[in-house]
Amino acid sequence: MKNDTIILGIETSCDETAVAIVKNGTTIVSNVVASQIESHKRFGGVVPEIASRHHVEQMTLVLEEAFTQAKLTWDEIDAIAVTEGPGLVGALLIGVNTAKALAFAKQKPLVGVHHIAGHIYANRLETEFQFPLLALIVSGGHTELVLMKEHGSYEVIGETRDDAAGEAYDKVARMLSLPYPGGPQIDRLAAEGEANINFPRAWLEEGSYDFSFSGLKSSVINTIHNASQRGEELKSQDIAASFQSSVVDVLVSKTLRAAKEYKVKQVIVAGGVAANSGLRNALKDAFADTEVPLLIPPLKLCTDNAAMIAAAGTIAYEQGKRASWDLNANPSLILE
Repeated sequence: MKNDTIILGIETSCDETAVAIVKNGTTIVSNVVASQIESHKRFGGVVPEIASRHHVEQMTLVLEEAFTQAKLTWDEIDAIAVTEGPGLVGALLIGVNTAKALAFAKQKPLVGVHHIAGHIYANRLETEFQFPLLALIVSGGHTELVLMKEHGSYEVIGETRDDAAGEAYDKVARMLSLPYPGGPQIDRLAAEGEANINFPRAWLEEGSYDFSFSGLKSSVINTIHNASQRGEELKSQDIAASFQSSVVDVLVSKTLRAAKEYKVKQVIVAGGVAANSGLRNALKDAFADTEVPLLIPPLKLCTDNAAMIAAAGTIAYEQGKRASWDLNANPSLILE
């Protein structure tokens, strides 16, 4: 492995403590994730203080396990990549300070990585990129269309103006009394129902690639309340299917239109909602009639992990980008 670039990645932006080792930005050597879902489930969402404490407890164990699986030593690591933002500030700080301490102790270069860049580069762990490419990022906190003309170059051509898609999923799930995390629960229910409720689609101004899901969320809540007041019973399966149909319709339509306008060579999907079966299937159907390859990462690389941070960090490292010792958590870090 002497001629290879070996990057250690650390990810703690929300409620997963993750460490991974990646070779040449494309091959996972080890990828360890400690999930906190069970701890946050009783609260119906992530509690930042609890997330931070769990990161402190898990970090050393996850780090050691990543090296055990990789069968590598510190001498073989070229640099340390860490998520510096966006995310929960307390959670980010655990990862950033761990990375800085390790970089100082082991005399390794330090590279800060944008969390969304990580989600994009999760796709490169499966298939090499071809530029220009279009990335649809759909997660709990982000819904964006990003144009990339080369490695490490990000142009946001569309973003959410209010709720992100994943955020809307979680809020609708709470209205339906579904357990946390709500996204997978809605997806499961939607497969059992019919999209027979006409929820709105927010297309916004003509030609816009921005998104808006706040009105849709409000429409779902009002529909449930109004039915309850009239003594009517709506099927949860039909509400989920109708809601998901609205979200997917807008995401797929705008992605397809942008892919054609910008004449991209690839379309990639990234973020936790990329695991949604309704979205995956609709995108596959939409792009089956085009000549543009569609890349959707396997489920294990859709959710937060450190392999994606190491993959994005590899590009930054190879481009000569280095973080200084004043690297800090930046919960509102901009991608561009």
